[in-house]
Amino acid sequence: MKTSSTVLVAILAAALGAYGYSLLAPAKVVPAEHATEKKPEKPNDHVEQDEHGADRIRISDVKLAAAGVTLAEAESVTLNDTLAFNGVLRANQETVVQVTPRFPGVVKSIQKRIGDKVGKDDLLASIESNQSLTVYELKAPIAGTVIERQISLGEYASEQKPAFVVADLSMIWVDLSIYRQDLKRVRLSDQVLIDPDDGRGEIKGTISYIAPIGSSETQTALARVVLANLDGRLRPGLFVTARLILAARNVAVAVRRSAIQTLDNRTIVFVREDRDKIEARPVELGDSDPQFIEIKAGLTAGEHYVAENSFVVKAEMGKGEAEHD
Repeated sequence: MKTSSTVLVAILAAALGAYGYSLLAPAKVVPAEHATEKKPEKPNDHVEQDEHGADRIRISDVKLAAAGVTLAEAESVTLNDTLAFNGVLRANQETVVQVTPRFPGVVKSIQKRIGDKVGKDDLLASIESNQSLTVYELKAPIAGTVIERQISLGEYASEQKPAFVVADLSMIWVDLSIYRQDLKRVRLSDQVLIDPDDGRGEIKGTISYIAPIGSSETQTALARVVLANLDGRLRPGLFVTARLILAARNVAVAVRRSAIQTLDNRTIVFVREDRDKIEARPVELGDSDPQFIEIKAGLTAGEHYVAENSFVVKAEMGKGEAEHD
């Protein structure tokens, strides 16, 4: 029994001695090529700061385009103090012609339909006269576009009702509704910016007519702008908005209103840097109009900034900061 106890004590002593030796032994040398682990690359949307403390995010043009983000160049613009109106496009009533049959009769053929372009004296339809039973031609009195057709093949055409209406749409009327409190600010030859809301920008025009009477129903008076429409962009019947220019001022640097964001209680514009970075640049704002805002400090002319959907970049920057934390 005594021998067994002696053996057990010897085994424990040996084990403790080996453990102590391992603590005191020098660390195992790792080859240099395995000693330093490769640091993971920063993600594409990692947020960092520049030398001025402004946040920056790495984001490619492909990702920006996929999110509907567009860039524009900061530049000198003219800020306009304006007065807004609603309006409607109308065919120039001085070049709208109603084409009425000379004699009543049966429609034997129809050559034109609504939307067709016609030249002067082009054939519109053929009608068999009830009186002589002979067929005569109905022709376009002017060059223009067929905007109405009131007859069908085989039906009775009356001289009391126009068969066609032809309009020259190369010039369009824009009829604006001016509220009574604004009438004193509107003058003939004032410059107006017309927005057809088709994504192609505003059209400059001038007021050529102000109605001497108003509408009792709407309590507005009519002011008219005449615009060239050679490309057919303006379609009678559609509504437009207009801005009467009251005053104009040039500024050295301006961005679109949609570019302005607030980040960490600072007014910022997202600026493209080094082709793959977007910086949240603090800026000082100046005067503005409905489209542009003056940048008094923080941005120079020629720099590219996020003009549309800047909130997308703000959201990406917020995600990047969260992941970084």
